[in-house]
Amino acid sequence: MKFQYVLLFAFLIVSCNNSEESHQHEHNNHGHHHDYNKSNEYMNKNSFEDLVARFEDSTRIEWQKPDEVVALLGEIEGKTIMDIGAGTGYFAFRLAEKGANVIAADVDERFIDFINEKKNEKVTTRKVPYDSPNLAKAEVDAVIIVNTYHHIENRTDYFEQVLEGLKENGQLIIVDFKKEKTTHGPPVNHKLSEDEVMKELKTAGFMEFEVNSELLSEQYVIMAK
Repeated sequence: MKFQYVLLFAFLIVSCNNSEESHQHEHNNHGHHHDYNKSNEYMNKNSFEDLVARFEDSTRIEWQKPDEVVALLGEIEGKTIMDIGAGTGYFAFRLAEKGANVIAADVDERFIDFINEKKNEKVTTRKVPYDSPNLAKAEVDAVIIVNTYHHIENRTDYFEQVLEGLKENGQLIIVDFKKEKTTHGPPVNHKLSEDEVMKELKTAGFMEFEVNSELLSEQYVIMAK
């Protein structure tokens, strides 16, 4: 079972310029167990080096706009932020550059090692199971999760744990694909709309929402408390 889940969050943190057929394999789960396993079978055919190259693709900055996304968090110097599905640290290191203390969480030991090798004192790593953020109560000021929300199973339970891990007035930021045909990301029928995400987060206990659908052409950003 461990091998089946080993690349879940790390792989999902970025979509690639593959064919629609490839996207259907790479993003073939949205909360259903059999699709989830099929997706991981496909992902495990990719080499670690190939995954790293995809996450660090220079064109990603054009459509993902990581610096602008980070800016939505406001002043983060000295704050503690968990990056769920950190992968190569694409967002984690940008958060650290702004002065945050970052917990880079991933299920794959190889990505944990990859981040640790960069030896950034503001970025610590945490290996997490696929079904839990592994947060202590009121441990962090914010949680960021990019391109991964629609792949998580049992999202209500998962984000109840996320909410418990946030400090008072802490915030969750979710970046995911609009429920329409886009150049990057999974097929439309695997996507979740902003309203669907907010409905699930409300069930998990989040009460306040701010949606930005203008910053990114292919994605929305949801800030929740």
